[in-house]
Amino acid sequence: MWLTLLYSITGGAALLYALYRWLIPAVVQYHAGLALIWHDVIVERILDTVTQSTRPQVGLTSTVYYSPAPNTRMNINDHTGCILDSVVSEVNPATVLELGTYCGYSTVRIASLLPPHAKLITLEFNPEFAVIARQVIAWAGLEDKIQLVEGASGDLIPKMKEQFGVETKGSVLLADNVICPGTPEYLEFVRSSPRYESQYFKSHLEYTKVEDGLEKSVFLG
Repeated sequence: MWLTLLYSITGGAALLYALYRWLIPAVVQYHAGLALIWHDVIVERILDTVTQSTRPQVGLTSTVYYSPAPNTRMNINDHTGCILDSVVSEVNPATVLELGTYCGYSTVRIASLLPPHAKLITLEFNPEFAVIARQVIAWAGLEDKIQLVEGASGDLIPKMKEQFGVETKGSVLLADNVICPGTPEYLEFVRSSPRYESQYFKSHLEYTKVEDGLEKSVFLG
């Protein structure tokens, strides 16, 4: 009897793991909404319950920098990362303003490509993410190149607009997730304005095969 029970428990656990690790992610990868609900809501709650901690701490402990894990929602996917690398290398900026640090993956990725004496200022609203991002930045040895500012972008941007030359001729804007969840008003603005020259880079939403992309816009003056 006990042996039968043990087999049942083992088989059930194996089935649940297979569902969690492979089957459900494979099913939802072609549907953006279902993928986000599964990874960002259901999986996060399961992991928070199991670890009794928030996911940023778990992510830091696991050192998911350039993580190949398909279920890691830390940052951008590899294809998007390559596009980001290409744009940063091409522009070779002296100053970068990033809106949304999260846990610091893209921040470190950008800063590692900047020329000497260049500066990256990154804004993060969530104080928990800011704590983790600072640790990731320190781990990468880039504290001298990166300045993390806590606060809402809407409050901080007006104060920084002049300082960072957002409207200086030749300034480059790079927006992610312009298709999913989407930024139709932003795309309409930069694509229709004679003051911007825009280019779309096709990618896909994290965890999925759903199309997403980045929009690079150069301010013409």
